[in-house]
Amino acid sequence: MIDIEIPYAPRPLQIAIHDQLDAHRFGVVVCHRRFGKTVLAVNHLLKGALTCTRERPRFAYIAPTYRQAKTVAWDYAKHYARPIPGTQFNEAELRVDLPNTGQVRLFGADNPDALRGIYLDGVVLDEFGMMQGKVWTEVLRPALSDRMGWAMFIGTPNGKNAFWELRDYAATNPEWFLAEYKASQTAIIPRTELDSARQSMSEDEYAQEYECSFEASVRGAIFAREFAYLRSEGRIKSVPWEPSLPVHTAWDLGMGDSTAIWFVQMTNNEARCIDYYEASGEALGHYVNVLHSKPYTWGRHTLPHDAEVRELGSGRSRVEILQSLGVRVDICKPMKLDDGIEAARLFLKRCWFDQTKCKQGIEALQNYRREENTRTGELRSEPVHDWASHGADAFRYAAIAMKERAPVKPIVYPNQGIV
Repeated sequence: MIDIEIPYAPRPLQIAIHDQLDAHRFGVVVCHRRFGKTVLAVNHLLKGALTCTRERPRFAYIAPTYRQAKTVAWDYAKHYARPIPGTQFNEAELRVDLPNTGQVRLFGADNPDALRGIYLDGVVLDEFGMMQGKVWTEVLRPALSDRMGWAMFIGTPNGKNAFWELRDYAATNPEWFLAEYKASQTAIIPRTELDSARQSMSEDEYAQEYECSFEASVRGAIFAREFAYLRSEGRIKSVPWEPSLPVHTAWDLGMGDSTAIWFVQMTNNEARCIDYYEASGEALGHYVNVLHSKPYTWGRHTLPHDAEVRELGSGRSRVEILQSLGVRVDICKPMKLDDGIEAARLFLKRCWFDQTKCKQGIEALQNYRREENTRTGELRSEPVHDWASHGADAFRYAAIAMKERAPVKPIVYPNQGIV
C-alpha cells in the first residue's frame, strides 16, 4: 500500500463530522458561512472513493445548480485529488477518475433527470435547502439502495424548507446524525469580523448566515411575509377536498423543463389549495391522465397566454392539443410580471394549503426569490428562474384567473398596518 499525502488539514470540528459520518449512514450538517463545508465534503468523497471495496465505486457532490457545482467545488476537487498518482480529470463532465476505478463526480440538482439511473456509494448534497425535495426522495435515495450508500446534507439555513424538515428528522432518527455549528460558538471567524458583518447586514441576514437560524426570512424571498402570516394563522394544514365544489386548475407549461399544476377550490372569501402536481419531460397526454386519475369535479383549467402559440413541428398550439384530449381550457390574460406577483400576494391572503398534497408547491412558493446583485448588493428586479419558478408561475396564473371571484378583506400583519 502506498501512503498518499493530501493537502488537507481538517479542523477539530471537521474531524468530528468525518467521524460522525463514518459511524452513521446519513447525516445533516447545519453550519455558518465559511465553516469549510465544501472542503470537508470534497475530501470525504475522495476518501470514500479511494477506500471503497466495492467494484467501480461511485461518489457524487450535488449543488443546487451545475454552474454552482463547478464554481464552488471543482477547483477543490482537483486541488485535493492531484497528489494521488494516476488520477485523471474530466473537465467536460466534472469528474475525478481515481486509479482504483473509483470516481467522484459533480452534478447540479437543477437537472434531476440527469441523475436518474445512476448508482452511488456516497453522496453529498450541498445547500440542500435550495433544491427540490424530490431530488433526494425520488432520485438520489434509490440510487444508494443496492450499494447501501451513505448521504450527507450540508448547508446554511434558508428558511423553513426541505432542509429544515430533514434537520428535524435527523434529530430523532438513530440512523442519522445532526451537527449544528453557529459562528458564535465555533471561533472559526474572528469576533471582530462577526461584529463588522452584523453592522452591515440586516438582523435576519446575520441570523441566517452566521447563527444558523431557520426562523429568519430568506433573503430575497418574494412571499416571505405572506407565508409568515399563513403559518401564524395555521393555514397550512390538512385541507380536505369538498365534493360539492368544483376544482379549478392553473398550469405553468414547461417546454424543456417542468410543468406545474395547482388544484384550487373557491368558497366565499377562501381559496383552498387542495393539491399540486409537477413533472418534467412528459407529453401533455400525461397531465391529462393525471386529471382523469383525480376524483374531482372540474371547474376552469387556466393556461398561460403563450399556450396559444402554434408549435413549428406539429402546427398546433398546446391549447388545441389539450382540447383534442378533452380538456376545456381558459387562457390567463397577459399581465406584467410585477403586477402578477402582486396579484399572487393578494391571493395568498385568501389561501389555505393542504400540507401534504401541496408540499412541493409550498416549497416552490417559499423559495421563489430575487437574487442579490453581487456587485451592488441590491436585489435584482427579475425573480430567479429555477425549480421554484414553475410552481410560483402556475400559482400566479391562478391568482390572476380567480382574483375577481370574491372580495379580498384587508389583512393586518403584526406591526405593519393594513396591506
